[in-house]
Amino acid sequence: MSEIKYATFESEFRVRPDDIDMFQHVHNSKYFDYVLAARYDQMERCYGMAMEKFMERGFGWVVRVAHVDYKRALTMGDYFIVKTGIESIDDKGCRVKFTLSNKATNKVCCDGYFDYVMIDMATGRGAKVPEDVIAHYSV
Repeated sequence: MSEIKYATFESEFRVRPDDIDMFQHVHNSKYFDYVLAARYDQMERCYGMAMEKFMERGFGWVVRVAHVDYKRALTMGDYFIVKTGIESIDDKGCRVKFTLSNKATNKVCCDGYFDYVMIDMATGRGAKVPEDVIAHYSV
């Protein structure tokens, strides 16, 4: 059985003044925001299934595990690319891998993955990922 391949997509952002910490580079917590903003953008623009569609069905996605490997800093005004893609998906959730690269240098600033779990928004508990969602994201 061959392993399913998933598409990767890109979103471009720019470092804002409020992203900068006392060391004059992007604060580590902002990288989480960048990945989440890219996923929000890409769910609608690239996958054709916006977060609002999940919410209409009573579902949401929450981060269970976040792994970030920081390699080099982004600084004020830098443009950067957030590349994300599903690494695996099953009825319990999915793993999304990501890479942030400085647009000017094309060097990786950080990479890693987020493990997401689908929740039932009415109960706040884990929910089974519907088959149609798995099929939609697997193409």
